[in-house]
Amino acid sequence: MASSQILVSLLVCVTLVRCEELRFLVLGDWGGESDWWPYTTPYETAVSKGMGKLAEQLGTQFTVALGDNFYDQGVKNVDDRRFQETFEDVFTAKSLMTPWYFCAGNHDHLGNASAQIAYSSRSERWNFPALYYTKSWTIPGSEKELQLVLVDTVLLCGITDDSSITQPEGPLSIEDAETQWDWLESTLRSSTAHYLIVGGHYPVWSIAEHGPTKCLVDRLRPLLQTYHVTAYINGHDHNLQHLKEPTSTVAYFVIGAGAIVDYDTSNKDKVPEGSSLFFWADYFRGGGFAVVHVAVNNMTVEMMDCYGTSLYKTQLYPRQLTNFNS
Repeated sequence: MASSQILVSLLVCVTLVRCEELRFLVLGDWGGESDWWPYTTPYETAVSKGMGKLAEQLGTQFTVALGDNFYDQGVKNVDDRRFQETFEDVFTAKSLMTPWYFCAGNHDHLGNASAQIAYSSRSERWNFPALYYTKSWTIPGSEKELQLVLVDTVLLCGITDDSSITQPEGPLSIEDAETQWDWLESTLRSSTAHYLIVGGHYPVWSIAEHGPTKCLVDRLRPLLQTYHVTAYINGHDHNLQHLKEPTSTVAYFVIGAGAIVDYDTSNKDKVPEGSSLFFWADYFRGGGFAVVHVAVNNMTVEMMDCYGTSLYKTQLYPRQLTNFNS
């Protein structure tokens, strides 16, 4: 076979592989700066550029944003200029004009979180239908599904303003929290997805500044294990992490370096022994994010710095489905 034919065959193979997977970006804690023009940070600007370049190269289909969308006090109303200044004017690459899916962080709840939901009617790419919701996609070339479940960890556990390193002290409304817990368990129990990802703002496990969230360790972690969730993704701590308990199949990813970077590892002794597999926070590398490739046989989670450099990569595998209702 001529070399030109071999090259064409290789290109066709690469194209087919790319066509038969979902590809999406994940970032957290990306919400700029409230006090000073231009209402963003150098880290956020750098991350937006890196995301745009990678999204163009890979043809990513959507982006997931894990809360703290607007520092420090969220937004006031749906007409707040921060939507333009911190989101629309920053993530400007054509490749990022795909759907974005949001959840709220503690800083969003210090403002008007309902206004962020309402902004979904103002922007074609801003998708925030409710404080907690689920969305599914079919993996190309198959009938298998990826299901994403985004929860509101502030409603579940309570709010913190980060003025001190404290655990959330409990939900403002026990009734609202229990309604969400019931919805979440029902959603996980009924899922037949090939891969099931749960996302929220607070971490279950983290070795960094905020550390594990007791409320989520006590109540969310058992649900993730019982219903064979593939991964839990979150922000809140301003770095990139991968954690996995040695006896569990659930992967935990902290992806919170969108606008701030923090190297604090003060809670490294508060996670299960052997569970911390990767940690990154480099003040000189301009923030970070993740890209996820979802194919039928495996799902790859790759941590990236703002320059598009791969920092870490791991593979996850399809769920072992059980009849949870039996």
